[in-house]
Amino acid sequence: MLLRPVRDTAEDAEAVQAITAASFGDARALPGGDWPPERVVRFHARVRYFARTDPDGCWIAEDVVAGPVGVALALKREFLWGLSLLAVVPTAQGKGVGKALLARAMGYGRGCLRGLLCGTRHPVAARAYRRAGFTLHPAMRLKGVVDPARLEPLDGAVHEGTPRHRDLMDSVDRRTRGGAHGPDHEQLLGGCRLFVVDDLAGSGYCYADRGRVELLAATSRRLATRLLTAALLSVPPGGTACVPHLTSDQQWALDVGLTAGLELANSGYVCLRGMRPPTPYIPSDTFL
Repeated sequence: MLLRPVRDTAEDAEAVQAITAASFGDARALPGGDWPPERVVRFHARVRYFARTDPDGCWIAEDVVAGPVGVALALKREFLWGLSLLAVVPTAQGKGVGKALLARAMGYGRGCLRGLLCGTRHPVAARAYRRAGFTLHPAMRLKGVVDPARLEPLDGAVHEGTPRHRDLMDSVDRRTRGGAHGPDHEQLLGGCRLFVVDDLAGSGYCYADRGRVELLAATSRRLATRLLTAALLSVPPGGTACVPHLTSDQQWALDVGLTAGLELANSGYVCLRGMRPPTPYIPSDTFL
C-alpha cells in the first residue's frame, strides 16, 4: 500500500468521491450515480480546495492492484487541527489502511494545541479516534419539518451576511473554538446563506444550506438562539430542516429545535483533543 498526497485534479476528486461512497455505503454517490449534479460539483470543489490549502494534510491510500482504497482530508487553521474526512473502502478495512491514513493526517497537526472532528457512529472509527487521544462527546441531530408558528419572535436584528463580515466571523471563531476559519468562509459563502448578528450584546453567525445548518458560532447563547431561530424560519413552508452535531453542551439549540417541532436522534460523536466542546457552537461536517 502506498500513501500519496491528494492532487488538485478532477481525477483525484472523483477517486475521493468513489472511496467515500463505497466506505459509507452510498451507491448514489458513485461516479455516474444519482447524486444531484450540484452536489457532485460541490464535493469535488471541497476535495480540490483542501488539496490546495492543506496539501500536507490530504492523503490517498493506493493498492497496487485495486487502486485508491482510502482517503484522509485534514486541515489546519491557526492552532486548531481538524479532520474533514476519513474513509476506507470495505475491501480494505481491517488491514491498517485507516490507521495509516489517520496517523499521516494527524502528523500534519503536530504543534496544534487543539483538535476537532465529527465522527460517525461506526464502532471501529470511534475506537480509532479514542486511541488517538480524542475525547468522544456523543452527538445528537435535530431534523424535521419546521413549524414556524411555534417559534418565538426574534429578539433582535439578524443581518444577511457578506464577505465583509469575515473579520467578525474569524473573531467569533477564535473565541469559541480557538482558531479562525479564515479562507473556509469563502468556500462556505459559495454554497450557503449567511446570517449575522452584531450588536452591543455580542456577535455571531450561521451558515445554512437549504434547511441544513452548516455552521454556527456566537459569543452568547442568546445570540446563538436568535441565529438558529432565523435559520429555521428561513426554511420554505413544508421544507425539512437539519441541525447536526449537537453535544449535551448545546441545550440552547435543542430548545429551539424541539420548539420548532423537529425530532431528536443520536448521530455519532464530536471528537475533541486539547479543548472542551465549543459553545455556543455547531460544527460543520466539512470545515469543523
